[in-house]
Order: sequence, then structure tokens, then C-alpha cells
Amino acid sequence: MSIKAIAKPASTLLSPADHILMMIDHQSEMAFATKSIDVTNLRTNAAIVAHAAAGFKISTIVTTISSKTFAGPLFDEVLDAFPGLEAIDRTTSNCWEDQNVIDRVNKIGKDRLVLCGLWSSVCIAGPVLSALEQGFKVWVITDACGDSTTEAHERAVERMIQAGARPLTAMTYLLELQRDWARTETYELTTGLARKYGGAFGIGITYAKTMLPAQAGKKA
Repeated sequence: MSIKAIAKPASTLLSPADHILMMIDHQSEMAFATKSIDVTNLRTNAAIVAHAAAGFKISTIVTTISSKTFAGPLFDEVLDAFPGLEAIDRTTSNCWEDQNVIDRVNKIGKDRLVLCGLWSSVCIAGPVLSALEQGFKVWVITDACGDSTTEAHERAVERMIQAGARPLTAMTYLLELQRDWARTETYELTTGLARKYGGAFGIGITYAKTMLPAQAGKKA
């Protein structure tokens, strides 16, 4: 039997309008004990996610845990992306057990969720498993998450995948939202974030934008 290809994306690819992003507990105290990823890398990846969400106008929920009595303020990278942000503060480690969070999810009314935050094995695994059980489709940005040990993070990711979650990275999330360089309205946003936070990829973009026009001018 022959198969005919069709020029259309897979249904499992994310688009800006089809999901809710949940950024959970990117807070000072939670980062102190995070050892599964270097905190500098964690902050960079959180910045990519937050600024991508703001730029692509993603329906976003930011939540904190006991911000005034325990876990402290959000990362500046998240606050910078969302000026005037009012995060949902809660006491439950599993934000899916907080009615304010659930009310916000239901108000937005989308059945796809993308989550990231601290720590993977508790504050991410809890809502992921809960949402999956209730019929939501869930993605986890694994490199914008972290835990107190590599073992804890890896087992949490495995547990979530086994339950049906789909893993991706911060840069994958950004590029999946863009997906077509002909989308000129978000081209500068995407390449700008890649240049600022994208490591070697970003350096490559800067090099190309700087050197290739210069070389073309010399040839002309």
C-alpha cells in the first residue's frame, strides 16, 4: 500500500494558540537545592520559555509556592517577561490541588498543557500526572525543570513519560512555536531570543547576520 505525503504538521506539534503554559515555582529557595542542572542554565532556559510565551502571546499561568514565607521571589527572567505579573501563590506542592489554579485553567479552556518548573519530582510530576488522568494532553519542558538530585529529576521525567507526557526542551519549544521562518511577525522575536540565550546557535545567528552581509558588500 502506498502512502501519500501531505504538507501539514503533526497534530502533536505545538502552536501558539492551542495550549496553556504553566511555569511553576521558578523561585529562589527552590533553586538553592537544585542540583540536576546548573542554575545558570536553568535560569537561561526559563528565560527562553517565559519570553517566548510573552512574545507569542501564549495563555500563561505562573504559580508560586509560599512566596512570602518560604520559597521567595520568582526569577528575574520570568518577571522581566511578564511586567506586572500576578502569580498565583499557593500552599499545595501539587498545584492541580489548588482551586485558584484550576479556576484559571478552566477559564482559559484549552486541553493542552505545557509545564516547567521546580522541582521535577514533586511540583511538576504532581500536576502532570493529575492533568493526564483527567484527559489533558501534557508536554514537559525538561531543561526548564530541575530537582535536588539528577536521580530525582530523571526518575520524575521517566514517570511522567510513562504516564503519557511528552518531553521537549526550551529551545525546541521556541522553535516549534515559530516553525516557519516565513512567519515574519515573530521572526525577530525568535532569532532575538536565540541570539541572547541560545548558546552556540545564537552565536551562529549573530555571526551570519554580521559577516555574511559584510562579505557580500565586499564582493559587490
